[in-house]
Amino acid sequence: MSSPGCSHTFTEARMPRKPVTWYIVTPADGIIEMSRQAGTPVNLATNVGQVVDHPKPCVNLWFDESRFSYFRMAKRVGEALGDTGISPITWPVRLWSVEPLGETGNWSPRHYPYRLLSHQIRVIEEVDAHLALGPCGRDVLNVIQQEIPAHATRWAADWDADPEGMRRRDWEQHGGPACGSGRWADSLAMSVSHNRRELAAHTWIEHLARRAVAQALADSDASMAAYCYAYSRATGHAVAAQHHNRFGAYVLDALRGVGLDSPVPAAVA
Repeated sequence: MSSPGCSHTFTEARMPRKPVTWYIVTPADGIIEMSRQAGTPVNLATNVGQVVDHPKPCVNLWFDESRFSYFRMAKRVGEALGDTGISPITWPVRLWSVEPLGETGNWSPRHYPYRLLSHQIRVIEEVDAHLALGPCGRDVLNVIQQEIPAHATRWAADWDADPEGMRRRDWEQHGGPACGSGRWADSLAMSVSHNRRELAAHTWIEHLARRAVAQALADSDASMAAYCYAYSRATGHAVAAQHHNRFGAYVLDALRGVGLDSPVPAAVA
C-alpha cells in the first residue's frame, strides 16, 4: 500500500484499435444480388473508391420494406456469404471491402454482433474471395474443384457395387480407435464453424461440394443411394479442408471417411 505522503499516477497504455473491415459478397458481375432482385441494381465493381447511396432506402430503420432496403455487411469474413440472396449457391463470387457511412444499425446487436446495416457505403477494394470460405479457403476450393470430381464416380460405383456391404460399415454411426464417427465429426465441425463465425462459409462449402458431385455424376446411372453416399463423402472432405489447421487426425480422418475406400470386408457367417 502507498504511504499517506506518496502519490502515484497511473497511466493505462492503450493499444490503438485495429480498424474494422466490413465485407459484402456479390456474384461474379459485381452486382449486389438483392439489389438486382429489387430492380435497383447496385454494381460494386464499377464503384471502387466511390461513395454509393442506397437507391431506395427503408423509411423505418431497419425494416425490410422491400427486397433491398439497406446495405448488409459483415465484419466476420466467414459470415459474409450469409444472407446474400445468391441462389443457387455457386462459385465464383466476389468479395468486397466496404466502409459504412452515415447512420448504421443492426437487427439485434446481441444475436448479430458481426453484422451491420447502412444506407450509404464507400467501396474500398476487392479482396480474394476464397477468404469467405475461411482461412483455408484455397485448399477448400482445390478439394471441391479438383478432388471431388475425380473421386465422385468411384464413390458412387463403390456403393452400387455392394450396397449391403457398404451399409454394414455404417460410417456415419460408428467410429473406432483410429478415428471418430463421421456423424460425430460433422457435428463437431459445425459447432466449431459456429463458434468461429464461419457458419455461412460452412454452409456454402457443403453446398458447393454437393454441386460438384451432382455435376460429376450427371451422365451416370448411379442410384439415389449412391448419390447420397457420394454427397456425404464429398462434404466430409471439403469440411475437413476448412478445418485442416484446427483438428487432428482423429477428427479429420473421420470427416474424410478414411478406410472406406478399401475393399469391403466379408460378412461373418
